[in-house]
Amino acid sequence: MNRRILISGASIAGPALAFWLARFGFSPTVVERAPRLREGGNGVDVRGQAVHVAERMGILPLVRAAAADVVGLSFVDGANRSVARLDLRAIQRRAGDADVEIMRGDLAAILHEATRNDVEYVFDDSIRRMDQDDDGVTVTFERGPTRRFDLVVGADGTHSTVRRLAFGPEARFLTYLGHHFAFAEADPGLGEKRWVTLYNLPGRAVSIYRSGNHPGAKVHFMFRSRPLTYDHRDVEQQKRLLTEAFTDVPWLVPELLTGALADPDFYFDSLSQVRMPSWSSGRVVLAGDAAHCASPAAGAGATLSLVGAYRLAGELSSAAGDHRVAFHRYEQGYRKTVERHQSNLFLGLLAPKSRPGIWARNTMARLPILGALAGVEGRLQPRTPPLPGYGPAAGSSRT
Repeated sequence: MNRRILISGASIAGPALAFWLARFGFSPTVVERAPRLREGGNGVDVRGQAVHVAERMGILPLVRAAAADVVGLSFVDGANRSVARLDLRAIQRRAGDADVEIMRGDLAAILHEATRNDVEYVFDDSIRRMDQDDDGVTVTFERGPTRRFDLVVGADGTHSTVRRLAFGPEARFLTYLGHHFAFAEADPGLGEKRWVTLYNLPGRAVSIYRSGNHPGAKVHFMFRSRPLTYDHRDVEQQKRLLTEAFTDVPWLVPELLTGALADPDFYFDSLSQVRMPSWSSGRVVLAGDAAHCASPAAGAGATLSLVGAYRLAGELSSAAGDHRVAFHRYEQGYRKTVERHQSNLFLGLLAPKSRPGIWARNTMARLPILGALAGVEGRLQPRTPPLPGYGPAAGSSRT
């Protein structure tokens, strides 16, 4: 029942969902607007239940081998002198976590490799129209021929085309968090190896992310502003907005900005969350950021995508493909987890509003008690509940 499933988006949620759907006997097709697998992006975290999902997929050793190997966060002043440092690995050890940080592009490549022999991938195309009826969904593509599917999944990010077509304009579902951000490639010589180097002015932040396992580096910009009106596909317009926000910023910003503007994979967006009253509409359902983006300030996108994909595929398997039952169980069982992650934002740490706020953040970072408290908080958190089991691949019955 409902075996032919179209997934829009080939980043993290899409291929992860396709993996489990194929494992459970469905026939997934993944369509991706980009002409090839997207290699860019910042570091993302695989945490908590997502670690167990990766383990069940058999990709956890590959994820650990490709880990970014960043050890800490260094706050610097305008003369590039470190004024405070956070040892992130020490905090992680105190919390007893088995988390892994990996570059988004590396995780996407691992997921694609794990699925390419069992899943149909269609690159350089996207959905233009969907027409639902009692028996399925007729999908019209921008380039390819019209095709028929039983179900459609939007795993196509914050600016989801599937969500717009099935639920309405994205303005109904995006909650702006008062900031915009951008990231791009950076000269690795400007950053300290295995550290994130962060410089602040009030309401503005620039950081260099230099992995220990990659020859290059990333730059991340963030700035407070009123909501800006722009086309999220007009990169030149976005570059002008970023330039206006950082033209007068000292430190290494002129060099970093010049490099970012020349990067073909430059990315710019508002810092926003996706909040929806329902993640499904008939035979269409959303996954990952398309359903519940927590924003980069929460650091939970990859984790939520991996776990949500597993649960959605598992519920479809458990319900023998009955989408009405499966979509309800998927949302009912996962919404509280999503909402908890959406409430955990780190804007005060990354981009304090004022100079006193920057001073207070730096002062706290220099105190050993901050790392100790983070470790204690991690140990006091409720234990990560076990993943539900679905079908023979998961090793147990659904719980």
